[in-house]
Amino acid sequence: ILYKYSIQASKAHVTMLAKQRIIGGEDCEKIIDGLEAVEKKLDNGEIEYDIMDEDIMMTIEKHLIQEIGEVGKRLHTARSRNDQNAVDEKLFLKDATRHTVDLLTDLLRVLIKKAEEEKNIIMPGFTHLQHAQPITAGFYYMAHFQGIKRDVQRLLSSYERLNLNPLGACALAGTTLPTDRLETTRLLNFSAPTENALDTVGDRDFMAEYIFDAALCMVHLSGFAEEIVVFNSQEFSFIDIDDSFCTGSSIMPQKKNPDIAELVRGRSGRAIGNLMTIMTMLKGTFLTLNKDYQEDKEALFDSIHTLDRTIYIFARMLENLKFREDVLREHLKKGFITATDIAEYLVCCGIPFRDAHEVVAHAVKTAQQ
Repeated sequence: ILYKYSIQASKAHVTMLAKQRIIGGEDCEKIIDGLEAVEKKLDNGEIEYDIMDEDIMMTIEKHLIQEIGEVGKRLHTARSRNDQNAVDEKLFLKDATRHTVDLLTDLLRVLIKKAEEEKNIIMPGFTHLQHAQPITAGFYYMAHFQGIKRDVQRLLSSYERLNLNPLGACALAGTTLPTDRLETTRLLNFSAPTENALDTVGDRDFMAEYIFDAALCMVHLSGFAEEIVVFNSQEFSFIDIDDSFCTGSSIMPQKKNPDIAELVRGRSGRAIGNLMTIMTMLKGTFLTLNKDYQEDKEALFDSIHTLDRTIYIFARMLENLKFREDVLREHLKKGFITATDIAEYLVCCGIPFRDAHEVVAHAVKTAQQ
């Protein structure tokens, strides 16, 4: 997953080295050509990974040297695998964050469209799963819009902190060579370099932030999915879900199970588990780099994969979901759902709200007898 980002960062690094006259321009061109050749081989599956290389960075460097000879050994001048690893992860996560935001933006568009289509459908609103007050389906959809909008805002805020260039921190204390971190920052499209090399190498906040954002977003989707499961039940029958997002039973031919909604609800556990993984991994680590950090990638990759797929399929399910106005109309007759409106009418007649509340409560109790 990371090799393209590692090669991208390496190209920027050697370009900067040549500009600073730390290596020659001819050597820089050879290294860039060699990196492109290695990338092509990796794309085509022509390079076999060797555990003795330890990581993708050493794999690339080894094959670069095989491609262009001794000049390839100049690539690692003024950097460490520590800052190299951090820049690869950040470049990858920048792309991943933008993709997640795009998917969430698509989901927000779907919610707006559904709210507009069903803005005049009246349904019960609930507190404690009891009929509370009448609302519209459009109002209901836009409530979930707000939560997803905050998810987008959190990701964009995290992106600002993510978008800092770690390249040049080296192992933990920079380098005595006259490098130019502003140049690699420009070439890699970061907003600025990181400020402290020791923190830069030990920092995995940017990963933890995405994983937290993913977990909270999945919790929002899980709550939404739970409502869909409940609304789909025979006891409610508020909605119709398209058959393509449901399954039947192997024994009961009448069943139409809301599988996608249930899977969304269940998948939130993966995202929450990944958050626990990275927080526990980071707890008590000594600055700077620790081998514990190998565990960060699996949690991050799984959170990205889980969240992105969930957002996409959830949006498609919503596009094919409809509220049943005939059923909702019958439910609105139950539970004295306009009791608050009557109390507020009495307030308009000059009765203090607490007294109005009591009067209506007594009226409801009498009607129930």
